[in-house]
Amino acid sequence: MRYEEKAKLAAVKVLVPVTLLVCSPVLLIAGAPIRRRYLRYVHRDGAPQILDKERGRVSVHYFVVTNPLLRWLCRPTETLTRLVSRRGREANRAS
Repeated sequence: MRYEEKAKLAAVKVLVPVTLLVCSPVLLIAGAPIRRRYLRYVHRDGAPQILDKERGRVSVHYFVVTNPLLRWLCRPTETLTRLVSRRGREANRAS
């Protein structure tokens, strides 16, 4: 989308949080792996930039990646993943 397309930008800004709220049960249960894969997809080699100031373009991915609601909904599974991996390392050391 171009920066000048104000209506499209406004629609995306409204629809991204709504979509995240609809997906919230899934994100609360399996948010960490989903978010990790999504970020890898967005930032992969050869991917178009999510914010291209030279061409005056912004991607929908920019609004998803920078949305604090996504980070908040994925936090429980990220915390659980860190806790499990930490306990696994401690169990391996004790053996």
